[in-house]
Parts: sequence; C-alpha cells; structure tokens
Amino acid sequence: MNKELIINAASVGVEIALLEDKKLVELHHEKADASFAVGDLYLGKVKKLIPGLNAAFVDVGFEKDAFLHYTDLSPYARSLLKFTHQAMNDNPQGEFDFSQFQTESEIVKTGKINEVLGQKPNILVQILKEPIAAKGPRLSCEISLPGRFVVVTPFNDIIAVSRKIHSSEERKRLHKIVESIKPKNFGVIVRTAAEGKNTAELHEDLIMLVQSWKNMQHNLKGATAPCKILSEQTKTTSMLRDLLNEDFNRIVVNDKNIYNDTRNYIQKIAPEKKEIVSFYYNCAPIFDQYGVTKQVKASFGKTVNLPSGAYLIIEHTEALHVIDVNSGYKSVSNNQEMNALETNLEAAAEIARQLRLRDIGGIIVVDFIDMKLPDNKRRLIEAMEDCMRADRAKHAVLPISKFGLMQITRQRMKPEMNINTQEVCPTCNGTGKISSTLVLEDEIEKNLSYLVMQKHTGLTIVVHPIIYAYLTKGWLFSIRRKWSWKYKQKIKLTTNNNYYLTEFHFFDSNEEEIKL
Repeated sequence: MNKELIINAASVGVEIALLEDKKLVELHHEKADASFAVGDLYLGKVKKLIPGLNAAFVDVGFEKDAFLHYTDLSPYARSLLKFTHQAMNDNPQGEFDFSQFQTESEIVKTGKINEVLGQKPNILVQILKEPIAAKGPRLSCEISLPGRFVVVTPFNDIIAVSRKIHSSEERKRLHKIVESIKPKNFGVIVRTAAEGKNTAELHEDLIMLVQSWKNMQHNLKGATAPCKILSEQTKTTSMLRDLLNEDFNRIVVNDKNIYNDTRNYIQKIAPEKKEIVSFYYNCAPIFDQYGVTKQVKASFGKTVNLPSGAYLIIEHTEALHVIDVNSGYKSVSNNQEMNALETNLEAAAEIARQLRLRDIGGIIVVDFIDMKLPDNKRRLIEAMEDCMRADRAKHAVLPISKFGLMQITRQRMKPEMNINTQEVCPTCNGTGKISSTLVLEDEIEKNLSYLVMQKHTGLTIVVHPIIYAYLTKGWLFSIRRKWSWKYKQKIKLTTNNNYYLTEFHFFDSNEEEIKL
C-alpha cells in the first residue's frame, strides 16, 4: 500500500489529506488559531461539583465549562493535585526535581468526586475530546505524552508493551530495555512502532518526552487558571509520528515553512525518509493537482456512489448515524443472494473509508441488503472487521441482528468532518426562483438598443436553447424579427447549451464578445 500526505496551507489554516493507493481516506483541518485540541494540557479551575453525576465542571477558558468524570480522574489524582500546586508555587530561582517527587496514595475506583476535588482546586488536565456541538471539552487527569515509540505516563512506575506485538521474545526484550532507561516517577507504554528498535532509538524518544514534561512544569510556574500549559504537536507532525512507515512514499507541501518543519521532523525521527518530502511549486491549487478536491466533492454528500452502481445513503441524527446500502442497478448474476453479498462486501470497504474520512464517531447503524445464509453474514462481518483494522480510532463491530442491521461503535474525539458539496445555482443564486422571461426579453432589448446607438452592426445574440425557442416563435412575427424591423439591421440569434437559462451574451461581426 502506497501512502501520500498532501498538505495545503492557507490563511485560515492547514488542510491535510491522507491518500492510500491514490484514494482519499483521511482529511484533517487544522485552524490557524487551533485550541482545545485532543492532547493539549490546560491548567483548569474546578467550578462546580455534580455529586449526582459523580463529575465536575472545570473552567479551561472555553465558553462552556469542560466536563471531568470521576472515572477520568486517574488513580494518581492526589499526586497530580500535589504536583500542580507545587509547580505553580515553586521557587522562582529553580525548579524542583520531579524524580524526587513523593507520590500520594491512589484514589479508590468507586469513590466520590467531592472526596478528591471538594476544595475546588486548580488542576492540570488533558483534553480527551474536543468541544462537540453544544458540549464543552471532555477532560482527563490521566496525563500521557505520546512519542513515536513510547508513551510516558507520570506518577507511576508501570511498564507496558503493546498487545499488537505478538512475539513473547520481542516483548521481553523491549520490557528489559525500557526498564533500564526509564526515569523515576514515570510509567512507560511501548507502542507497536517500537518493534525491532534498539535501545538508542527508544532512549532518544524517551528523553524528548521527559523534556516536554519539564517544559510543562516550567510553564506551570506562576500560571493563573485557566490557561494552556502545553500544546500537542501540529496535526502534520502528530500524523507523521503515528503513521510514518515504509509504505509512505510521498509528502507534498505548498508552504515553505511547513515544508522545512516537516523535513526537519522526519530528519529527526526517520532520516532515511527525508527525501520523500517535496515542495509544491505549481501555481494550480495543490488539492486540484492531486485529485483531492474531486474526491472530496464525490465523498461528502448525503449519497455516496460505488463503482458497481450501488450507493450509500448516510444520515446523521442527534443520537447516532444511519447508513443505508442500496444495490442500485447492480446485477452480477441471477442469484439474488450472491448479488446481495457482492454489494455488501463492496459497501463494507466504502463504509470503513467513510468513517475515517468524515471522522464519524458514536453509534453507527448500517442497514445492509438482506442475506439469508449464515455463512454470508459471517463473511460480511469478517470483511467489515478487516476493513476497519486500518482505523486508528477505537471501534467495535457487532454481529448482524435479526433485523439485518449491523451496529458499529467508534471513538469520538472531535467534531465530525462535514463538507457541503452542493453549490449555489448561478441562475437563481439559491433562491429557487428566476426572473420572468418577459423581463429577460426587456433586458436583452435594452442592451441591444444601447449597442445599436453605439454604432455596432452585425450583432449576434447567444442565449440558452429554451430562450432561443421563445425569441424565434412565430417566425415572421417573432420577437427577433420585431427587433430587426425596429433597429433596421439584421439580428442574428444562436444557442449555447452550456449557458444557464437567463444567460445571454452579445458578439460583433468578428465573433468577439462585446463586454457590457
């Protein structure tokens, strides 16, 4: 599989398109003034405790207070509160050594929110979900700093290895390496990308993350809640951090600064890959050049067409998303069961792509074409799970119900990507109404009269075919004939199918358009 990253920088922000085998699978938009992104660290002020929900509302600077549930407090919440207070009031002459920090006892899993946050303190929090619709951000106190090979979790000494690394020998090797280089008071989670990496690479990644924690500690000194303490990397670098592998063969950027930053970042994490970054010099829009714009227009509508003639209908409700699979004119054979299976398998691949592309989260209900055979239903479930395997968001696929519906849950991290692919009608400007042809007739004649006064001869009027039929109706007593008699010159009338209904243009005897 070939992966390409196309980066379009504009004044309002940066658009990033991820292509897999030339097919658009992810589209991200990073605003110029991006805030409250997933992973950002904020110093928040506890505003209100809700014992009934066992949760708290925290002011992090957003127009609506953020939500913090007890289950997101982290077992080390008391240590985090102590650290936050200590870092804010630290000696201006220097910073305390985090390795010497004395952690507090863990909180109980079944405790109450007021037992921990009863004093409504300032607390260091991490954005778990971006603001969605009328809801503020969702927060977590389980602080984690992700790197390319490892994830650092402060206030504990746990070492964990990704379950996707199946080799027991490799798991033991990585555990032993991390155990030898791990700083005190830091837990480490080894990511799947660390498989096969040596001690130096893991140590370099770990040092960088520990330095980020020190920077955050420095920013906390003298800070006043609410404020941002540490930002997540840019969307470009975070995607490269998580996705960069041997399948990546091209990264194209149209902004010189982003090009340099991207190249430097790849030089740091994967020097052998730095040559895949190229700068886009062409004056044509970069998304048009690489076919991204066309795919966006084709993929974000209510109806999504499939190559076979089948199509999807995607509807959004307050509680869930509904996807309906329709066969259209598709007919592979006379076997209805086989037709249904082939259409459903094709739809499953497109649905998995659509979930990634639109970043649809929550509950998704899919109404596939009914199939009778249990083996076919099993094949469809396996195909759906296989197509969803490339999705980085946590998800679960449930078996097809007796009503023929498949339920999918997908982690919701940020608002759904929604692009309006419909364009305003150039004739009516979106009103749904156009001016009467009678008025149009007067408008054409007014311009014709002006051109005759300006001594123009041999005039040709180009109009829409329907308007042509109206102006030439009756031949001898037609409107065109009337104009010829009135202005004492021959008026030529022709049609253009590309014109919209009320569009018209004048041309002189040399067939050059006369600008009015």
